[in-house]
Amino acid sequence: MTSLAAASSAVSPAPPASSRRGPGWGGVTGLVALGMLLSSGATLGGVVAYDQLAGSDLAPTVQEAPASSTEARPAAVTSGEDVDWAMIAEQVGPSAVAIQVSTGSGTSQGTGVILDERGTILTNNHVVDAAQGVEVTTSDGLSYPASIVGTDPTTDLAVIRLDSAPSGLQPSTFADSTTVEVGQPVMALGTPLGLQNTVTTGIVSALDRPVSASGEEADGSDTTYSSAIQTDAAINPGNSGGPLVDAAGQVIGINTAIAGIPNASGQAGSIGLGFAIPSNTAAMIADQLQEDGTAEHAFLGVTSTDGSSSEGGATHRGAEVVSIEPQSPASDADLQEGDLIIGIDDIPVGGAAALTGVVRGLEIGATHQFEVVRAGTVETIDVTLGARPS
Repeated sequence: MTSLAAASSAVSPAPPASSRRGPGWGGVTGLVALGMLLSSGATLGGVVAYDQLAGSDLAPTVQEAPASSTEARPAAVTSGEDVDWAMIAEQVGPSAVAIQVSTGSGTSQGTGVILDERGTILTNNHVVDAAQGVEVTTSDGLSYPASIVGTDPTTDLAVIRLDSAPSGLQPSTFADSTTVEVGQPVMALGTPLGLQNTVTTGIVSALDRPVSASGEEADGSDTTYSSAIQTDAAINPGNSGGPLVDAAGQVIGINTAIAGIPNASGQAGSIGLGFAIPSNTAAMIADQLQEDGTAEHAFLGVTSTDGSSSEGGATHRGAEVVSIEPQSPASDADLQEGDLIIGIDDIPVGGAAALTGVVRGLEIGATHQFEVVRAGTVETIDVTLGARPS
């Protein structure tokens, strides 16, 4: 059985089809899944299932920085042989920090990405969850106390800030994650197992990979879903919240979780299946967290389940609409019960979890093309996403 673990470390006991179509969830029979093994010993909580899953066999059993003043640049897709990783590591190392958190049950470690010279740092929510104290160590080995600015359990992102930032902090540069391509070379930076300033390299293994992490609620209502970048760059406990960078040193994702095969002790290490939150999603959420400490998420207004439709010898798999909320974006766009959603803006949607993950990564108020199978015919429907009603 494969499990998905948060890549934190315990110290005490809308894109073009040509680039986005790829390994989606259509050919995967089960969610990569699985319960979060957090350093604090607690599970990730506080997530609300906005676009709910009904009757799905996706039981939660196991387990980009804020937009800058200039538009994010395309990701670098240079071949691995042409990349001077030593130079890239030297270039981006000062933009990554180690984070040590004290909780009521001990301490844990993760990684963060510097966003600005004020000492604002982006990391995972599960890194700082239940924190009673936060200390940040920069690449030069100096440590500083920090405070939490805002957290978003729904996307597993958080923003913290140094209480007194030193001069000369080096903010990260973010790329447009919609330009990332399968097979491009990447580097992960972080603090695996407490080993600060560790770098590993690999490639982007897949895009738009639906990944879930279960929370504390037995009914799965607090399960986190994301549409992630998959990489074979080695990611281990302690890498959580650290950057996944391209061949130009630009952040394309925030490393969040790893899939593993649990051993007798229940611990899982890297087996070449790591997952990162795309930089565009991270940027969107980080902007909101810096503004008022909270984040809103795109809302469709459907309850869905895994479904399929066979026509002409071929089978489509997707998210079958079970019900639609009145006066919701789905209702306004004339989505119907029984529709099988199989794609959004050329991103494959192979099931209910994939639908939730993709929608949560999109902007509120943006219009997107939903590809649906209705009465045996594939149709395209424009849907303008809203915000979840309070």
